[in-house]
Amino acid sequence: MNGEVWRLRQEVAELHGELIRWGLVVWTAGNVSARVPGEDLMVIKPSGVSYEDLNADTMVVTDLEGNLVEGDYSPSSDTFAHGYVYRHMPEVNGVVHTHSTYATAWAARREPIPCVLTMMADEFGGEIPVGPFALIGDDSIGRGIVDTLSESRSPAVLMANHGVFTIGKDARSAVKAAAMCEEVAKTIHMARQLGTPHPIDQSDIDRLYERYNTVYGQLSRGESSSLESRGDCSSLTGPEGSRGMDSK
Repeated sequence: MNGEVWRLRQEVAELHGELIRWGLVVWTAGNVSARVPGEDLMVIKPSGVSYEDLNADTMVVTDLEGNLVEGDYSPSSDTFAHGYVYRHMPEVNGVVHTHSTYATAWAARREPIPCVLTMMADEFGGEIPVGPFALIGDDSIGRGIVDTLSESRSPAVLMANHGVFTIGKDARSAVKAAAMCEEVAKTIHMARQLGTPHPIDQSDIDRLYERYNTVYGQLSRGESSSLESRGDCSSLTGPEGSRGMDSK
């Protein structure tokens, strides 16, 4: 096992703790994966293993077709979906899946989350779209994720009657997108209990998204002020962060 794979196994194990921290999972549902740089491999959670038992040793390594390469456990049942995303979206290096309560409620209704908050415009560049219904067990879910997000600036998709999948430049970015997806799903649900939320004009959404992903936050030394076009170049450091989509 090379050092980069071991580092990713440690990171992916730790990021599953962030899913618990942000209230995005129950029992053993949900998973995080990371692409191994320069290899057709990924690190992903093992199937059905308790979050309390997750560590670098229990993480598994598969190829992008879902075949086990390293590890003592069977990979997540969502491995085929993650692998399909990596094969067809080379800019993506992290994928997360959750059944977080409010976002999954929107998925059950097959209803996109409308962009009625400036935070949504910043983070998602518009509504959070709904992907098609697909059964687990092959790459049908992955195909739906790719087809939907290829037509959207959002790093999150609500798969119909299923749950949330998010993508990012790395696994940490994808976890951040999952946390923010649940937050806006909850807030907009609550707003609808009070009345009809007012939409934001598309021109304003575009301006907010462009600003947030080009000039907002603190630049590291030597870093360009321009972020990747999808705008998912964030890192999750807790309730507050230091760059891009990390904080308000």
